[in-house]
Amino acid sequence: MSCVSHITHGLWRLPDNNRHRYTDIRYWTELARILEDGGFDAVFLADVLGAYDVFRGGPDDALREGLQIPNNDPMLVVPAMAAVTDHLGFGVTASTSYEPPFAFARRMSTLDHLTAGRIGWNVVTSYLPNAARNFGLAEEIEHDTRYAIAEEYLDVLYKLWEGSWDDDAVVRDVARGVYTDPDKVRYIDHVGEHFRVAGPHLSEPSPQRTPVLFQATASPAGIAQAARHAEVVFTGARAGAFAGLLAQFRDAAVAAGRAATDLKVIVQAAVIVGRTDADVERRLAQYREHRSVVGRFVHAGLRFDPTAHPQDLTVREALEREGVPHDAVPPTALESTVGDFARFASEQMERDFFAAGTPTAVADEIERWLDEVGIDGINLRQYHSFDTARDFVELVVPELRRRGRLRESYVPGETLRRRLTGTHDRLPDTHPAAAYRGGRGLGGTRPATDLVLGSTR
Repeated sequence: MSCVSHITHGLWRLPDNNRHRYTDIRYWTELARILEDGGFDAVFLADVLGAYDVFRGGPDDALREGLQIPNNDPMLVVPAMAAVTDHLGFGVTASTSYEPPFAFARRMSTLDHLTAGRIGWNVVTSYLPNAARNFGLAEEIEHDTRYAIAEEYLDVLYKLWEGSWDDDAVVRDVARGVYTDPDKVRYIDHVGEHFRVAGPHLSEPSPQRTPVLFQATASPAGIAQAARHAEVVFTGARAGAFAGLLAQFRDAAVAAGRAATDLKVIVQAAVIVGRTDADVERRLAQYREHRSVVGRFVHAGLRFDPTAHPQDLTVREALEREGVPHDAVPPTALESTVGDFARFASEQMERDFFAAGTPTAVADEIERWLDEVGIDGINLRQYHSFDTARDFVELVVPELRRRGRLRESYVPGETLRRRLTGTHDRLPDTHPAAAYRGGRGLGGTRPATDLVLGSTR
């Protein structure tokens, strides 16, 4: 994320961490080079449109912790990273809740052009109450309504990206003085419950047309939406429940008329690797020393303050003292002590999809996730810039390559979608966006082309 502290609470304070340089374009270009040298598919960029201000009733702790505030627009660092790489992809988070789809469609098409087809979009619906207030609403949009808006938002984008322009609309005919054949560009004339968009799309067809579609979710509404639209799902669950969650995604994709393999499922993984066991223990101890449990509470939007109570008090009693409903925490946490609750929150990173060890041990664990759990890949949690990436590239990547788990090199000119699917640059015909290709299902007419100087029409 284009900020100091994303989800590694407190770790910006680690020795030699460069996270404070997030405002420096050279930070991003250096990171991009490291990742491309290591054969990464893409760098995944998160974003939020508001401050975390639920815990303790305001943003003070988020500001003190540098927790996703201050933060900058993630889209603006992509061209810089693309300029110093040839292959690395980019997954950018952007919300469907507040920005009109027409302007967003052009920005994503622009990025797909400038990166030569290496862009992806992490489709999210904004959930922070402060974000809603920043866009003129009294409170956050209700969960199911957010997903209904997102569904129509995607429909508008598909019409713009896939249906407004034909592949051969741009002719660049110097002799005739024609850049674009107007008969191959059309309005979309979308009129829906949440949006009215005339079109035509302002950008000519980009290498992928529609960016690779990521979605981060595990909720029933999110699973249903991902089954219809997503190509890469970023999700998580306790190890014992993950197989069931994976089956839900793939069954839902089949029910939506797609293949189960159309969804690639990735998880966030934390990796601490060293050349020796002693090196690993030193790094792990350093991480534990600097992590912030308050940052974890801020990020979770916790509605009570565990630090304000005796540590042997139960969570139930603490909630009652603060007048907070019991549903502010999972039911299983109510009888825990406040101290145990805080320790559990602090240690969360070290449970599922966590590997700390030498390169061989880490590679063994990643292979287990791939083969036994059934994931398609990992999203490497960045706890230190640039040691997380450098350590992984220098120590784990060679071991994964020896085992045939990671490519030896990139395919020149490959789009991000082709890299992830192995087959195509554009969305497959089974995807709902394909329904609008060639102008099918739009109902619009092409733009007027007979305007002449002096016309009063």
